[in-house]
Order: sequence, then C-alpha cells, then structure tokens
Amino acid sequence: MNRNELNPDASRQAAYGARLRSLREARGWTQEALASRMDYSSVHVSAIENGRKSPTLRFSRSADRAFGIKGTADAFEREYREIKYDGLLEGFPEYVKHEGRAVEIRLYNMGIIPGLLQTPEYARVLADSAVQRDAITPEQAEDRVSFLVERQAALARPRPPMMFVTMDESCIRRPVGGADVMGAQLAHLIEFAKLPNTLLQVAPCEIGERRTFDLSVNLLTLPDRSVIGYAESQAQGNLDRESTSVLPMLTAYHQLQAEALSQAASVALIEQLRKGSP
Repeated sequence: MNRNELNPDASRQAAYGARLRSLREARGWTQEALASRMDYSSVHVSAIENGRKSPTLRFSRSADRAFGIKGTADAFEREYREIKYDGLLEGFPEYVKHEGRAVEIRLYNMGIIPGLLQTPEYARVLADSAVQRDAITPEQAEDRVSFLVERQAALARPRPPMMFVTMDESCIRRPVGGADVMGAQLAHLIEFAKLPNTLLQVAPCEIGERRTFDLSVNLLTLPDRSVIGYAESQAQGNLDRESTSVLPMLTAYHQLQAEALSQAASVALIEQLRKGSP
C-alpha cells in the first residue's frame, strides 16, 4: 500500500492532516478503523490526511471524540478554528476574541442586518447565496452560520455588554430570503430593542451627506475602558487600537446617532415594514 509523505509545514491544513495520521498510527488504527469510529468514510479520512479536503467543525469534533481529546489543548476543534481563521478578513479573528469580553459594543451596518442580530434563517440565506455564486463552498457556508451562532452565544452571559446598534435604512428595506424570513428578522429586531442592555436606531436615507460612515464599523469598549475599532470593505478588514484614529471613529458614531431616528421611531418604522406598510 502506497503511503504519501506529508509536509506539515506546507500549511495549517497540511499540519492538521499530518497530525491526524500521526495520532491514528500511534493507536495502530487503519484509516478504515478511524473512519468507523468517526462515522465517516475511509476515503474522507484519507482526503483530510493528505490535504485534499478541508476539515470541518463536525469532522473535527468527531475526531476529538474518537481520540478522546475533546475539550483539551490538543483538540482538533481548536486546530480547525485556526485553519478557519485563515480564511477570514485580516483583523477579524482578533476582533472576535475581544468581542466576547467587551463591556460595550457599537455597530454600524449598511445593506444587511449586523451579524450579531441576524436570525439563523437570515444568516443561512446569505450563506447559501454565497454558495450559489461560488464564493464559498457548502462546508464553508455551514461553518459561517455555526460561527455566527457561537458569536451570538458568547454575548449571552451573566453581565451582557451594552449594545448600541445603528443601522442604515437599507438594512431593513433590503429583502433577504422572502417575506417569511425577512418578517421574522424584523420581528427579531423589535424584540432586541426591548432588552435592557440595547439601543437600536435606524439612520434614515434622508440624512444624506450627514451619514458619518461609508463602511460598516464596529467599536468595542473593553473592561479597561480602552476602545478598539474594526472596519471592513468587501475584501479587507482592519483592526485599530490607536486612540488617535479610534477616538475620532467614536465621535463619528455619536454624531451618527444624533442624526438617526430615536429607538421608538426606529422600532415603529421596522414594525411598519414587518406589516408590509411602505
């Protein structure tokens, strides 16, 4: 039987495959034996070991159970997440780490509902649309949705952060997924606005040139009261810690809030759209 030589230094994906083979062989298991323990085919295991296929969250968790390393520092799930971060925009992985411990979160979005406020169905439609455009694979779509759910869950803690969300009017007027999906998403926004730690505002189209951002922007206030800024375009993300550039972003955010509708007026507009009123 031919045995391909693996180069774990070629990439994180290659290192993942090489370690999978190493642990398997250390236990004296064939690919078929490991596959049966993981509920996968031996062909799939071989493809992962040889770097022909990317590991998924499900595969990684199954491998952790098979090897008895679930939840440890050596878990394949941890390694999978590092691989997944390779495909994210620059700065975003570090941003997400801080997001989970922020005491205040300020979001501004254009075009689509902010990820932290998306329903699973809304997020699924966006991910599936990216698959149809060949922008991502079906497995990456699954990862994208599950990753978003994890981000949302990280905010459901005993002392949740204060969340300020200002959305361009285009976010709530752009139809995504049809009437049922969009209606449920708008209803979710209304419920979000009722929480004691949230402030939801819509920036109407009429503010024109007084809109202070042309890109989606996230601002995090950390426990030590330092502020981190993150902004991204279609192809690039940027995490900024420098107060000389982050503080003007915070000022611009406050200026945008002053131009936006009040929460009451914003919720009323969302309710009108949910009911089908113009």
